[in-house]
Amino acid sequence: MESRIQKIISESGYCSRRKAEELIAAGRVKVNGRPCRLGDKADISSDIISIDGENIYTPVRRELVYYMLNKPRGYVTTASDELERRCVMDLVKDIPERVFPVGRLDRNSEGLLLLTNDGDFANKIMHPSGHISKAYRVTVRPDITEEQLNALVGGVVIDGAKTLPASVTVVTKEDGRVVLLITIREGRNRQIRKMCEAVGLEVARLKRISIGPLRLGMLKPGEYRELTSSELSSIRSCIRKEENRSASNSQKRR
Repeated sequence: MESRIQKIISESGYCSRRKAEELIAAGRVKVNGRPCRLGDKADISSDIISIDGENIYTPVRRELVYYMLNKPRGYVTTASDELERRCVMDLVKDIPERVFPVGRLDRNSEGLLLLTNDGDFANKIMHPSGHISKAYRVTVRPDITEEQLNALVGGVVIDGAKTLPASVTVVTKEDGRVVLLITIREGRNRQIRKMCEAVGLEVARLKRISIGPLRLGMLKPGEYRELTSSELSSIRSCIRKEENRSASNSQKRR
């Protein structure tokens, strides 16, 4: 079955669809050794797709794999870094398949990060309309007021747009620091840090502990493991539920 080449490249995890279109327009993408153009299609069961001479899709059925990693602080969520900083992919070199991170955690954040070679799965987790919940354990300074707490819950303006309502619970309070459990249903760039900054709180530590029904649990920093069949089933069920909810809300607005 044929699909547009930029869609195939995106779903392989190589890059976004927009970036794939740029690569095609620049003449860097070939199908079966011949340069392709925007609008061209290919069949992944029979065609070889390459970028700058590297085969990124060959007519061999891939085994789709799904992992969770406990990302330590000090690692960037990229495959490589021009500043030669440590990358999360350095932690998963033993995985035989070529995988990529699902979304990002900034360098100073830690915790649950998913990795896969399933582009469709990754897109559904990351897409803003998916509203898959993500929970974070956040240490802030110096203290938090009721006004600040209510602002985080109700939504604050970051990057020119108001955040969706969030769940915020005070876990512990000590002199000069407060530990919060913050759950959001969107994935904007550095969202938790920006939300806290918007209400005057300094983030001392930020750790993602769950994505939908997936929990980091006792996985140690720097370690990874495959998702179990029950975990895969539960996250896929969560994705379907949110897709149905989104479709239902869309119909109601018509």
